[in-house]
Amino acid sequence: QVQLVESGGGLVQPGGSLRLSCAASGSIFNYAMGWLRQAPGKQRELVAEITSGGYITYVDSVKGRFTISRDTAKNTVTLQMNSLKPEDTAVYYCHALDARRRSYWGQGTQVTVSS
Repeated sequence: QVQLVESGGGLVQPGGSLRLSCAASGSIFNYAMGWLRQAPGKQRELVAEITSGGYITYVDSVKGRFTISRDTAKNTVTLQMNSLKPEDTAVYYCHALDARRRSYWGQGTQVTVSS
């Protein structure tokens, strides 16, 4: 079981960048890690995921702009977000899935893209 704490959200202008970080309380070596987001009035969607084996997937809307990475030595996962658009505005959640497919969630961090 791990606890997840996100950081790095905030307000940025369109075209800007933010870097989200997720710190886990324990080893994430055998976890699939991901970032999901939820905008007002919309369902939560998977933005990016990286498996324990390093396989990465992105939702089409962020391909080429967002990069997910993991550091198993530091038990952290980051989401580098470039060329941000107003439609990227949402609460971003860090997610972990263990080998038994149990889910763990962070508290969420707000990302607002606005001029």
